[in-house]
Amino acid sequence: MRINRTLRAAAAAAVLLTAAACGSSGSGGGSAATGFNPPDLKAPSKLGKTEGQVNLIAWAGYVEDGSNDPKTDWVSDFEKQTGCQVNSKVAASSDEMVKLMKTGEYDAVSASGDASLRLIASGDAAPVNTDLVPNYKDVFGGLKQQAWNSVKGKAYGIPHGRGANLLMYNTDKVQPAPTSWSAVFDDASRYQGHVTAYDSPIYIADAALYLKATRPELKIKDPYALDQKQFDAAVDLLKKQNADVGEYWSDYLKEISAFKSGDSVVGTTWQVIANLATGEGAKVKAFVPTEGSTGWSDTWMVSAKAKHPNCAYKWLDWIVSPKVNAQVAEYFGEAPANSKACAETSDKNWCATYHAGDEAYWKNIAFWNTPIQQCLDGRTDVKCVPYAKWVQAWTEIKG
Repeated sequence: MRINRTLRAAAAAAVLLTAAACGSSGSGGGSAATGFNPPDLKAPSKLGKTEGQVNLIAWAGYVEDGSNDPKTDWVSDFEKQTGCQVNSKVAASSDEMVKLMKTGEYDAVSASGDASLRLIASGDAAPVNTDLVPNYKDVFGGLKQQAWNSVKGKAYGIPHGRGANLLMYNTDKVQPAPTSWSAVFDDASRYQGHVTAYDSPIYIADAALYLKATRPELKIKDPYALDQKQFDAAVDLLKKQNADVGEYWSDYLKEISAFKSGDSVVGTTWQVIANLATGEGAKVKAFVPTEGSTGWSDTWMVSAKAKHPNCAYKWLDWIVSPKVNAQVAEYFGEAPANSKACAETSDKNWCATYHAGDEAYWKNIAFWNTPIQQCLDGRTDVKCVPYAKWVQAWTEIKG
């Protein structure tokens, strides 16, 4: 197994235009964004002749043609079957993806929730006609019509996969076994210098999620929709936590090494990291705490300026086809989007381990979204703190 996820949100500093501000349902999914009026773009009603190529922006590990690993190639068969030559560029951050999409040189992008609303609001991403993506019908229902991939019932992309940000701990050194995020926040001093946290401004949402449960007077509904008072409370909590953090991680190999050596004993992680760490002898467990967790869900979106839209649609259908979606999920380390992919994974326990079809599990996950000035939780009497301010605050938090 190999994981290639990069630090996806850290550089996403661009502010969404307030004129295109939006609101959405609460954390972890639900109905599509409301109060959001993006440009009136239309999805195609039918497909035409393929154009011979497609230009993609993707996270590392999403568009593999065998050049990185001869055994990992789902691009070559796509090219043979469709006649669409794949040209791909790996992006290191959501901000880079947004900038590249604005050039009009790319046809589709594997956007995360901290970028998708910006692409919709700016008119860089077009609505998607899901009827032209046959494999969409088999995508898990919990991934469809969500706040980060649709607006007022109109789909703006095809879900690719999802994952949760878990609490991992050393079973020998952290006793009794934790059940809450308090282990890395209010109780972090017990493990001073051995707490680890995800190195990204989006981690502020993790603190907000914890405060949502522990400080009800703050009235936090959505960890990505924080007014100034709520935001300040989350930042203050993270500044306090900073004294106990031994390492902010973005490299999964370094996190595994830190848990193996004992330099880290408790902190946030991904399921694939927990699996790899266990496989390498680390005595760790990872789980979703009582307060729930944040998480990520990626969406393949088509550029409003796509020069090769027909090949782009062919790619959207290919990447969520059962066999290919299973390959990507196992290579990358995530839950597949297509329900039929579970029968195609080489590890027959993969979907159970990653909770692929467990919608009750995902209801406790607050998927990454783009914090903007108009509150995502629907409030209109206050302004919320936009992501650019999250980036500034993250620098202050880390000192």
